[in-house]
Amino acid sequence: MYKDFMDFRQQFIEFAVGRNALLFGEFITKAGRCSPYFFNAGLFNDGDSLDQLAQFYASAILDHGIAFDGLFGPAYKGIPLAATTAVALARQGCNRPFSYNRKEAKDHGEGGTIVGAKLAGRVLIIDDVISAGTSVRESVEIIRAAGATPCGVVIALDRMERGKGELSAVQEVTRDYDIPVIAVASLDDLLAFLHRRADFAGFEDAVANYRREYGVARAA
Repeated sequence: MYKDFMDFRQQFIEFAVGRNALLFGEFITKAGRCSPYFFNAGLFNDGDSLDQLAQFYASAILDHGIAFDGLFGPAYKGIPLAATTAVALARQGCNRPFSYNRKEAKDHGEGGTIVGAKLAGRVLIIDDVISAGTSVRESVEIIRAAGATPCGVVIALDRMERGKGELSAVQEVTRDYDIPVIAVASLDDLLAFLHRRADFAGFEDAVANYRREYGVARAA
């Protein structure tokens, strides 16, 4: 499907563009900034695209080499991501349990707010992006309350963009919880894609300028 010389990060950017999950133009962010690109992981919304997305998550996890005992998907977007990533990892010989939470506790059947495997040991949080960090904070609290240890967060794209301060949302998570954030791809990879693809060259300056104005020095 992709050229052999491309690593999984560049393959992911190609994949996201091909699925229209990564678009270029003018988009207003929640912070009120005019961004030259927009990423929406919710558009990986069929069996084939979700399967491929999970394979990219698995590649990022295994490439990082992080030790973990289970996966946790925060409701709601993290639920299919954690489940399919667990399948993709198992295909590569790394079989791990996964769990997710309900927004409201269930008072019958198994009860509680956690579905799936018991949270234990070192747990990786699987989500789409980190914006304000609210989902990560809630996930960390859930995992710790169960007696397990949050050991990292895995996301699809790190925008490498400052929040209200000098750090990006990803860097704030690393600082606040002392855990790594593993991104399938980052803004660096997006710029490399634009530089390499002549048919997208018209967007390279706009993205580079946006990074100069709002970006952080490097990914966390």
